[in-house]
Amino acid sequence: MQEKGNISIHTENIFPIIKKFLYSDHEIFLRELVSNAVDASQKLKRLSAIGEYAGELGELKVKVNLNKDEKTITISDSGIGMTADEVKKYINQIAFSGATEFIEKYKDKGDEKAIIGHFGLGFYSAFMVAERVDIISKSFKEGSQAIKWTCDGSTEFELSEGTREDRGTDIVLHIAEDSLEFLENFRLQQILDKYCKFLPIEIEFEEKTINNPNPIWAKAPSELTDEDYLKFYEELYPMSEKPLFWIHLNVDYPFNLTGILYFPKVKNELQLQREKIQLYSRQVFITDEVKDVVPEFLMLLHGVIDSPDIPLNVSRSFLQADSNVKKINSYITRKVAEKLSDLFKNDRAGFEEKFENIGLFVKYGMISDEKFYDKAKDFCLLQSTTGKYYTFNEYAEFAQENQKDKNDEVVYLYATDIKAQDGYIQSATKRGYDVLKLDLVLDGHFINMLETKLVKTSLKRVDADTIEKLIDKGITLEAVLSDSQKEDVKKVFEEVINDKTKSVQVEAMSVDELPAIVTQNEFMRRMSDMSRVGGGGMGMFGAMPNNYVIAINANHPSISKILQTTESDEQKRLAKQVYDLALLSQNLLTGADLTAFIQRTAQGL
Repeated sequence: MQEKGNISIHTENIFPIIKKFLYSDHEIFLRELVSNAVDASQKLKRLSAIGEYAGELGELKVKVNLNKDEKTITISDSGIGMTADEVKKYINQIAFSGATEFIEKYKDKGDEKAIIGHFGLGFYSAFMVAERVDIISKSFKEGSQAIKWTCDGSTEFELSEGTREDRGTDIVLHIAEDSLEFLENFRLQQILDKYCKFLPIEIEFEEKTINNPNPIWAKAPSELTDEDYLKFYEELYPMSEKPLFWIHLNVDYPFNLTGILYFPKVKNELQLQREKIQLYSRQVFITDEVKDVVPEFLMLLHGVIDSPDIPLNVSRSFLQADSNVKKINSYITRKVAEKLSDLFKNDRAGFEEKFENIGLFVKYGMISDEKFYDKAKDFCLLQSTTGKYYTFNEYAEFAQENQKDKNDEVVYLYATDIKAQDGYIQSATKRGYDVLKLDLVLDGHFINMLETKLVKTSLKRVDADTIEKLIDKGITLEAVLSDSQKEDVKKVFEEVINDKTKSVQVEAMSVDELPAIVTQNEFMRRMSDMSRVGGGGMGMFGAMPNNYVIAINANHPSISKILQTTESDEQKRLAKQVYDLALLSQNLLTGADLTAFIQRTAQGL
């Protein structure tokens, strides 16, 4: 038997396009060909299971062999093989897919989802790296003759009798000069590790099995122990810290999805651990770019998702519009929310211990996903600077009781840097107020979101004003200074400060407060923060400067001492010392001013 012919395609121009641009990365050829070999092996297992193949299955192993001298890579399987007619149909007629027909034929006889189904265009990825490809195959059907198909990358092929004695297929790639990198053992090992690590049939390379055909995500959760999950995590991410906990995904309607998502320890870094979720299709690695499949706020998770219902090798716009992808996205969001809710309900103390590491996920999700917010508002925690945790409802109840202003509005005080803002926190706690710790990179957005959700409630940073003004109870403190004395003090400080970005206010405060306090108006500071990151459409105006208020405590003895000093230079010296102390308390005193302050203070000892 010998036959020559032309591959049936619509136009001769399509072949070089397939050869060069079928996939963006040429290393994919090995994934496709090994997947096809696995597919052929699984088909035979399926036919044996339903009684359509009575022979011995034997060792269904896929072997990858490299011959550097002959510049060939051979992928061999012991699967169903092909007859001459099947080669003409499935290889020469590119428009057909063998797997598609197989699934259609046997869909009522069992689990057709066990077939990878890449035979078709995937085979032609071989020509991205090979100048010639040989297929040597023998069908499992009784009395079949082995065949050999050869093509040099043009539309012409040659089909003749083959020499293979056992069922199965050998794909022999004669590597082209521009792809010699693939004739290195380490390069093939690298590709096999990346794409074929969990294929469901054993893969052998250099006489070693290089894959785990039974990954734990393909098993029932009831079969697995915590040790199994931790061991698998270590297999995926060697040298990583142990995860906090995990979610086993398993659904078969209205789409198919299995997988395991792990919660790693992440405190305050949004970008650090991204691209750690691996996407598979029936145990074939596809990508670790899972945006749109996994909700944005869960991109910090680690693990594996396996679904045959996610379209592959398509544009992002198609992916975003795909109904299954949207359903999968919603399902993952719901399962994560349920897992967190269960952890909170079953072990609140344990949940609080973990919250420092999972708070970023939770807050990110609440900001970006309204449905997740609705579920998470019951288990998201607010932490006080004292270390105590509150649910939203618990804190609202506390604040209603303690932190209402004269207009019946509730004020939540918060700190973004506990150490730097310690003086302000102490002022608040002296009056029985609580201060929340909101120091994550996301907390600026989280604060804005909270204000849109909470009724008659505002959030103010603890250094945004004097404590009497932050929660204005309508009680006016009497000042020991007259109005004219206040003006005199103000002029002295304005002259000493001499900075248009800092305004001076002389106010009646408690005697136990500092003589001067540096504050930043809440609204103006948020606007300044937004301008720095280009948020809110303000980037076009450039970064706004920081504007500070220097609040002078009219009731502090140091201020009275400044007034009682008749000598102008001495007044300024004392005022400068008071002002520098206020700056120093906020780490705002630097450079020559800091040096001068230290020298003045040292001389006064």
